[in-house]
Amino acid sequence: MALRNGSGRQAASAPVGDPGAAGDGRDGPGDGTLTGAATLRLPLLLGALGAFAIAFSGIYVRLSTVAPPTSAVFRCLYAVPVLALLARRETHAVGTRDLTQRRRSLLAGVAFAVDLVAWHYAIDVVGAGLATVLANVQVVIVGLVAWVALGERPSRATMGAVPVMLFGVVLISGVIGADAYGEDPTLGAALGLLAAAAYSGYLLLLRAGNADQAHRAGALLDATLVGGLGAAVAGLALGDLDLVPSWPEHGWLVVLALNSQVVGWLLISYALPRLPAIVTSVLLLLQPVSAVLLGIVLLDEAPSTVQLGGVALVLVGIVVSTASDTAGRRDRRRSHHH
Repeated sequence: MALRNGSGRQAASAPVGDPGAAGDGRDGPGDGTLTGAATLRLPLLLGALGAFAIAFSGIYVRLSTVAPPTSAVFRCLYAVPVLALLARRETHAVGTRDLTQRRRSLLAGVAFAVDLVAWHYAIDVVGAGLATVLANVQVVIVGLVAWVALGERPSRATMGAVPVMLFGVVLISGVIGADAYGEDPTLGAALGLLAAAAYSGYLLLLRAGNADQAHRAGALLDATLVGGLGAAVAGLALGDLDLVPSWPEHGWLVVLALNSQVVGWLLISYALPRLPAIVTSVLLLLQPVSAVLLGIVLLDEAPSTVQLGGVALVLVGIVVSTASDTAGRRDRRRSHHH
């Protein structure tokens, strides 16, 4: 949603890859890493295309002009038929899924619902570009949660990136400086952090729901179904849900679903595990940077100089965190094989 799917919010996964599996880029190259320039070309191209595709997620949400829970529900609903076909092909190819893994991917959908609703509201009050950058704080949150829950200690560089990114969030929130962009940038920053925290849980649970690395579409299908239902429940509770399709609003939601929830996620989840750490970290920057630029060009969003400074700090944190942690994981895997 790193990548927002997403996602997105990457991708990967990340997202939307797991942005690990769904696109967070935390799973570095394994023993089969492609190292030659020629063999890196395809995953690099696909990863860049996926990241750029997901960068449009917030743009499509704003262009749809529907209430945030409505866009959250239908981005899931319109993606389900395609994901169901892909999941069926997976089942025919590699067999049925383990029930434990499936329960985890369904639980990932609960976190995904919170992420989508919070992020779509953040887009409303602070803009598509800044909301996307805020949600990418999940890069360090994933690392901290993995440390506490899974014992995967983050690098010192990642720990150092945390205060840098948080200060960037403060600058984006408009607390410091004048002429901050957005209807309510402080609320937008809070919602962006909530979305980032929920997306972190989504990524970790989705990764656990696809532990065999053979059912990516199946895991995403489960999470998307539950995410859509959860967003509908939230919309009903908030009195902000419209289930009657309209045109052209739902045309944008169909594009959002297919572009971000399906195509972007699949491209990123294929590419990131096949790329070196430093390439992954740079690639992860493409989505938030593109989202900010697209918001300025396509939606006339105008972040203040202070807010753009905050964006820069968050992006620095993304590079430091992903490059150091992904390289560390690669080195640990290599040591296990010697």
